[in-house]
Amino acid sequence: MNAQIERFTIDGPIGHIEVAVNRPAGVPIGISLVAHPHPLFGGTLDNKVTKTLASAMTQLGYIAIRSNFRGVGKTEGVHDAGIGEQDDLMHVIAWIREQTGLEKLPLVLAGFSFGTFVLSHVAKALSDVGTPARRLVFVGTAASHWNVAPVPPDTVIIHGEKDEIVPMQLVLDWARIQMLPVIVIPNSGHFFHGMLPLLRQIVVDRLALLNTN
Repeated sequence: MNAQIERFTIDGPIGHIEVAVNRPAGVPIGISLVAHPHPLFGGTLDNKVTKTLASAMTQLGYIAIRSNFRGVGKTEGVHDAGIGEQDDLMHVIAWIREQTGLEKLPLVLAGFSFGTFVLSHVAKALSDVGTPARRLVFVGTAASHWNVAPVPPDTVIIHGEKDEIVPMQLVLDWARIQMLPVIVIPNSGHFFHGMLPLLRQIVVDRLALLNTN
């Protein structure tokens, strides 16, 4: 599969937001917004897990949009502990839905680490105004450091067994309250070194299965 990738900036609430757009080879079946890990620890839209998620989405036929958080790359502003970042992602979603032919396509939110925290609150905000995302995919959910909001029961949650940043037990504790299943990749750390092909295949297989229901 060959995907087309574009990179540019759009106007945001406090300045430019840098985005990268992966387009599938065929007619898109939906759109996805992919959120990267913590910007103060090197997280960018070029993070390898974030790019893997975008690649999985285009393989499934989604247009995948990644955006840099505030103060990263060409995105203006300064880090706002995930609060202003939520506003920015809501703005990116609004921009996506304004594009001709995309306004009625289903939306998938996919996040890694800090990105799961931001997207959990974005998902709640979308649901509160009656325009919910169709699916959520959370990888390395940041349950140990951030107040990750409750998510829908069909959320795809993937975690590394030996995650050194977010211990597996803390994610299970967060998921248990909501009766959410967690897919565990054995022997994997937080950044899924050597496990990215497996991670991608799990995302593809799980979303493909959910999309048939």
